[in-house]
Order: sequence, then C-alpha cells, then structure tokens
Amino acid sequence: MGAIGKLLDIVLFPFFLTIALAAPLMDSQLILPHGLYPDYLINLKQWYTREFSDYLFVEEPNFFVGLIWLELFFQWPLSLINLYAILGAKSWLPTTCLIYGASFFTTMVAISTELILSGKASDKMLKTYLPLLGFSVLAILRGLMPPSGKATSESESAKLARKKKA
Repeated sequence: MGAIGKLLDIVLFPFFLTIALAAPLMDSQLILPHGLYPDYLINLKQWYTREFSDYLFVEEPNFFVGLIWLELFFQWPLSLINLYAILGAKSWLPTTCLIYGASFFTTMVAISTELILSGKASDKMLKTYLPLLGFSVLAILRGLMPPSGKATSESESAKLARKKKA
C-alpha cells in the first residue's frame, strides 16, 4: 500500500499545485474587483474564456459563483495544506486528502451536471473540467490509504524505541 500511496502523492502533487495557483489568480476574478489584478492576469482569464468557450466564467451563474467562494475559502487552503503534507510526508495527509477530495468531488459533480445537461459546453470545455472529477476521486482514494513516507518510518522507529525500553 505504501507504493500506491506514494504514486498517488506524485500524481496529486501537480494537481494541488495547479489549484494553489489557479484559485487565487484566476478563479477569484469572478468574485473580487478587477482592479485588484494586473492586466496580464485579466488577459489570461479572458484568453482562457475565449479559448475554451467557458460560458461559466462569462455568464457567472449564481451556483458557480458560490462554488468559487467554497473553493477560495475551503478547498484552496486544503490544497496548500496537502502540498505541505506531501512534501513533508505528514501522517495526517490522508485525512486532509479525504476532506479535500470529498468537497472537490461534490463541486465537480455539480459543475459536470451543468455542463452535460445544459448542452452549452464545448468539447474542449468538457475535456478541461471532466478530468478534474477523476482527480477528486484520486484524492478520496489517497485519503482512504494509510500514510506513507517519512511519517511511517518515524512511527516504526518509535515502535522500535519502545520495544528496546521494554
């Protein structure tokens, strides 16, 4: 199980890094005044919206804006915590991954349902959003696995120390 956990950590790390960067730089432009952002970030968001025909960023439906608030105040900090936990091989990574994965899965199910049932989403937009559903499942799976890496070896050394005392 330790090897699978490490493999999931390797796969999830770039995902969490992307969320850690995209949430405050791109997604937050939906809810905060544009004057807070430099022109190149505003242009990047406009390019993305045009390139991927992301009508959610253009129309700004209320449910989507609410999910962006959830992302910024709950999921974004968890992505930062998960990055730290992966780098530091923290024993509590499964817990934070499970919390993040369940929250992100719920978000992505709502968005995916809108994309598929509305008929407004381009193929390119679907190919951008639907893989995120898979990453949320991977985060949940990582959350259901035991901790791996340095944290496990530290607990094993603690067990050996206790055995030597006894």
